[in-house]
Amino acid sequence: MTTTVTQTETATPKVAPIRIETSVNYDEAPYKYADYLPNYIPGLQSPLEEFEHHDPGSRADPAKAALLNAPGITVNEITPATGTEIHGIQLSALTDAQKDELALLAAERGVVVFRNQDFADIGPERQRAFGAHFGPLHVHQHGGQVKNFPELLPVYRDFKAGSVDNEIKNNVSSIKWHSDMSYEINGMGTTIFFSLETPVSGGDTLYLSTTAAYNALSETYRTRLHGLEATHSGFQQAQVAENKERYIRKPIETVHPVVRTHPVTKTNSLYVNRLYTRKIVGLKEEESASILDFLYNHIEHGQDWHIRVHWTPGTVVVYDNRVTQHSALRDFQVKEGETRRHMLRITPQGERPRFEGS
Repeated sequence: MTTTVTQTETATPKVAPIRIETSVNYDEAPYKYADYLPNYIPGLQSPLEEFEHHDPGSRADPAKAALLNAPGITVNEITPATGTEIHGIQLSALTDAQKDELALLAAERGVVVFRNQDFADIGPERQRAFGAHFGPLHVHQHGGQVKNFPELLPVYRDFKAGSVDNEIKNNVSSIKWHSDMSYEINGMGTTIFFSLETPVSGGDTLYLSTTAAYNALSETYRTRLHGLEATHSGFQQAQVAENKERYIRKPIETVHPVVRTHPVTKTNSLYVNRLYTRKIVGLKEEESASILDFLYNHIEHGQDWHIRVHWTPGTVVVYDNRVTQHSALRDFQVKEGETRRHMLRITPQGERPRFEGS
């Protein structure tokens, strides 16, 4: 287990959680995962502080023999640039050594997909403990949380709850590429995301590799980016939020390198995203916009480093937020009182992003 102290333990709220209003009446409609419905706790908590992170991938066997050579396992590459799909092993049964190797595999491949898992049914205590192996667990500043488990983030959408996303409601599509909460001081690390219930079709998640996007650039252009820093802001997200009473921390703005170095693999990746990155430090507005717009379009349109995950019962995705971006698709039709897309995310934090040179 990681020895880093969890950031949320010192600020446990003393007020009762409030269930977020939903279209489906769960008092009358029994639901297997009702305990995972989103709640929120009113009142502000202390801001997060920077901490030193020791990544479990640094302890892993580079060959990842304990994980990849386990009896009955099959490993399939989704694309050359990113994505690996694994069958024949249960995440809930992994040893600590296998979890370390999973962290390394996610760092190398960006996205690791597991099918036919029992992970959704092992209970919040074990799910939280699994996530905590990879780092201190982030508590979202305004998202919902599982009752009594603030580190577990329900991503829930039905006709009423989450039916409108103000960040994209004026867009021509539902695409919203980002790395999770990149405005935090310590970025997000090895992240676990899984389905509880999803529509029959639609609601897939898109992933891409920012490492492959970086490597596709010319050496001259990559060198031009080295050492640049950009602001990442949570203020716009706070401004468009309809339910401001759910905010538990004030929004912040943080400066991070445009190119970051992974602490374990030492590979470089692009660390800017259209949702949270605002401006390159030291450049004028037009100068900054010309670089950022190019990078956004390059990252988002390069199908050579994109994959698409379709959610089926028992699917779990482990992805490294440091070397990937993702976007949900809101392409499914929502029927009042009936349709829901219910996911759960466990989000360990990693190190503060750094660039270590080429």
